[in-house]
Amino acid sequence: MSDNDCRAAERRTSRREWMRQAGGGMAAAAAGCALPSAMKAQGARARGPNVLFIGVDDLNDWIGPLGGHPQTQTPHLDALAKRGVTFTRAYCQAPSCNPSRTSLMTGLRPSTSGVYRNGDAWRKALPDAVTLPQHFMLHGYRALGGGKTFHGSQNDAASWDAYHQFNGFLHPPSTPVNKIPRAAHFDWSALNAKSEETTDTQLADWAADYLRREHDRPFFLAVGFYRPHLPWYAPAEHFDRFPPQKTELPATLDGDVDDVPKSALRSFRDHENVTGTGQWNKAVAGYLSCINYADANIGRVLQALEDGPHADNTVIVVWSDHGWQLGEKKQWRKFTLWERSARVVTMIAGPGVAARGAKCRRTVELLDLYPTLVDLCGLPQRPELEGQSLRPLLANPAAPWDKPAVTSINADKVTVRTERWRYSRHPDGEELYDHANDPREWTNLASNAAYAQTKTELAALLPKNPSRKKIPLFADLPENERRLQKVDAGRYPMSDPTNYVPLKDTLD
Repeated sequence: MSDNDCRAAERRTSRREWMRQAGGGMAAAAAGCALPSAMKAQGARARGPNVLFIGVDDLNDWIGPLGGHPQTQTPHLDALAKRGVTFTRAYCQAPSCNPSRTSLMTGLRPSTSGVYRNGDAWRKALPDAVTLPQHFMLHGYRALGGGKTFHGSQNDAASWDAYHQFNGFLHPPSTPVNKIPRAAHFDWSALNAKSEETTDTQLADWAADYLRREHDRPFFLAVGFYRPHLPWYAPAEHFDRFPPQKTELPATLDGDVDDVPKSALRSFRDHENVTGTGQWNKAVAGYLSCINYADANIGRVLQALEDGPHADNTVIVVWSDHGWQLGEKKQWRKFTLWERSARVVTMIAGPGVAARGAKCRRTVELLDLYPTLVDLCGLPQRPELEGQSLRPLLANPAAPWDKPAVTSINADKVTVRTERWRYSRHPDGEELYDHANDPREWTNLASNAAYAQTKTELAALLPKNPSRKKIPLFADLPENERRLQKVDAGRYPMSDPTNYVPLKDTLD
């Protein structure tokens, strides 16, 4: 089959047909040409720009460019915003780590893959999925990662040439510091330690060292920072910038939860613990402190890029896997379908980004990052990807764009966000918010007959026939089935692009 025939076959194969034929793998019509074509590409040096892919765990919109909190201090992200495009309406596909990261890294929605839970064995659900770094590896890039990119123990060894693992985290000598009983890791405290002693900063320094050196071929470098994930422990210099007594609390409304379906709410226990012990200000200060700490580590990496030989030929992406609630609707953590939990950080700078210093107000998704990076780096697109390249918006942030953002907790709890509206469906009810007049989502309009047509139009944007397949828990897999394995720290094989193991063999 010729290359032209291959490309025609790929275009004819719809995403749904791709899933039906391969059960999560490559469509038969495309598989016969896509992988051999990719393998040929490995024989030549990749010509595209490098990629610096910076993820931040549990970071909501409390950064300077998004204005989520008036007291946040993120000078390095503020500076990056002046160099690229900041998406002010970017959303995750799931408000929890594993399904969100699985979707981002495979280009498939939770409603397609069936991966909705943190414990779901994502590679068991998608045995043939070609991840974002794997696609770059197939086209001559060296893929390296560090920290948290995939979720926890479910890192994918086949997706990296080398990986820098976390080696544990510093804790105060006695926990929980907040004295809340049975708090587990729901805690916050300054650390009597230098930044260089902390794991996230060590990760930043590892990435910085790589960025300062010359390399023999383009790289895809993923750097996944853990804070501000709980527990909120960071060096004291960051906590000193946020005195609790001067820290502003999120805006709330008495009775805010009275008009929402019961299944939309999680436990009130965290809120009762925080408010009952008079620590709401301390908790908010702790979160702001860890955001400031994360920003400092991002700054270390970006400065190294600027100082090194790759400054003019590296696409920079900063993203977060989901948002975080700090008492809005009496909820803490993530796992909800509201704006604070679903809205994420998405910033892109570097080659191919013409609208420098701009803000884009279109609704976009983390799912869009995979096809965007493939587009910016001149690689062939994959037919199965369910996102859409953001490249037109990187040239003109106001370009026509009618794509909504969809976030799922499971098949029965899902929300769609357009530029004006948020519509959510739960097993026991609905929610509808008009963001033009109610940006804090305080008034649920779902029961108002005047908005029946709006609800119908938004409901049509929800996934059709979302996956309900049972995914095994990763923790329950037999040891010999755990394909997702820890990559030893310091493993740096100098792989040759002409000598890759075929992808299918790597995944088996």
